[in-house]
Amino acid sequence: MTTSETAKPILVTGGGGFLGGRIVRMLRDAGHAVRSYSRANYPQLADLGVECHRGDLTDVGNLRRACEGCEAVVHAAARAGIAGAYRDYHEPNVTGTGNVIDACRAAGVKRLVYTSSPSVVFDGRDMEGVDESVPYPDRYAAHYPQTKAIAERMVLAANGPDLATVALRPHLIWGPGDRHLVSRIISRARSLRRIGGTNKRVDSTYIDNAAEAHVLALAALSPGAPAAGHAYFISNGEPRPVWDLVGAILAAADLPPVTRGVSLPVARAAAAVLEAVHRLLRRPGEPRLTRFLLEELTTAHWFDLGAARRDLGYAPRVSIDEGLVRLRKWLREGDGPAETAYNSRHDAGRL
Repeated sequence: MTTSETAKPILVTGGGGFLGGRIVRMLRDAGHAVRSYSRANYPQLADLGVECHRGDLTDVGNLRRACEGCEAVVHAAARAGIAGAYRDYHEPNVTGTGNVIDACRAAGVKRLVYTSSPSVVFDGRDMEGVDESVPYPDRYAAHYPQTKAIAERMVLAANGPDLATVALRPHLIWGPGDRHLVSRIISRARSLRRIGGTNKRVDSTYIDNAAEAHVLALAALSPGAPAAGHAYFISNGEPRPVWDLVGAILAAADLPPVTRGVSLPVARAAAAVLEAVHRLLRRPGEPRLTRFLLEELTTAHWFDLGAARRDLGYAPRVSIDEGLVRLRKWLREGDGPAETAYNSRHDAGRL
């Protein structure tokens, strides 16, 4: 995808977020005209020459205006999290994605790249080296993966001769600028516990690799192309034991590894109680432990990247070890979240 091929702007929903912001910068560095659609103002994007539109995913009028004249859309905005009411996830993730599809069609947009998640196919059991043939499960342990799965299927079903679509499933995105996963681990360092003595391997994705996958998907996408109408797992391709990865992130912040543990039955009981109390008292944010998080921490989930390598030309450029070096530098420069408390409603729910 060259600048001459894409003289029209590329719209990135959630352009002010962690992933969306990095996609915006990569596209600008490549010489593309870029628009951002977010709920908040981001002057730093305007300083980069990005045309900024402000609005919610349920604001059909603003969304359609943002899509007008665009060649392609990267839909990275979503409500993430592991707690809350179903409607809080359905509105942005399902209704909002439907609005993006409709806006693309109304504006004559030719390509739509959707940011999905491997959690859309997670059924609570180990996923070791699985590829995209793994089916959607019959049940979900949280509203986020359930609504993202509905949205992914909508995007893939919308693929056709006038609008080519593709869904990417990056797993556990982290790196400098991350105030979600990294912030959460650091702020809870003293209370983290290993669960049930397990330390199963999981995939993760350094932020630059996740963003580049979206840029590559834009380049590979066109009506009838191998990528059109398909979903792809994205990661660093370096699965590591989950507590080793957590320990490496803590080490980047000069914090000790997690050594204390709790049995699986105790953790399950605690998660059920914490969820119930959180729901009953209508507390903001998220419980410290949920059944969905418990499943993620005690199961393996790493993926076969063969399809992404073949159809998108994806090859992770930044290794986990190099990413950790960059993360340590960011934290030491004082821009990191070491002294800030994690607030999921502010961070995870923001576009």
